[in-house]
Amino acid sequence: MLAHLLRHGETEGGARYWGRTDVPLSSRGWRQMRTAVTGRSWDLIVSSPLRRCATFAEALAEEIAVPCTLEPDLREASFGDWEGRSAAELSESDAERLRLFWSDPSAHTPPGGESLGDLQARVMAVWHRLAKVADSRRILIVTHGGPIRVFQAAQARMPLSALMSFDVPHAALIRIDWPEHGSLTTDPGVSLPTAEHR
Repeated sequence: MLAHLLRHGETEGGARYWGRTDVPLSSRGWRQMRTAVTGRSWDLIVSSPLRRCATFAEALAEEIAVPCTLEPDLREASFGDWEGRSAAELSESDAERLRLFWSDPSAHTPPGGESLGDLQARVMAVWHRLAKVADSRRILIVTHGGPIRVFQAAQARMPLSALMSFDVPHAALIRIDWPEHGSLTTDPGVSLPTAEHR
């Protein structure tokens, strides 16, 4: 079983904590995602329902003639009071909370936002549901930076406190080989392959 994780491209409005805010891709974002998938194919596409993921996922699925499923649990984390604000703006108004969030996001949830524990629970639930029906299919998961970092942390057996150590730029395409036992885990006794940027 082989899965690729694809982060959405650049959005209209620029780099901000969009979270659950449903902003569309910019024209550059479309080009970024198109470049990332050029020459590749999958048997199934599963996507966040937010427009910056779903519109591209559905268009790609139609183009390569494969099913596309929208999965609500692949949405980005809610950033609560930080939704729609930039890091520069938060550095002026909420600098200490922003610093703590970047140092350990598992212990410092944005005010009114979703905890990383809750994000991890729903994202890994998607992974386990897919594992039950995956067989030998190649799956493309189109989602956001937060969920992708959760997948990477699970594969690397790293704690949620280290989530920000994973670099996930716009339109990053990351390959993950499905473990033989069919699921990712944070159990340190299970050896997992390393995710690679492809």
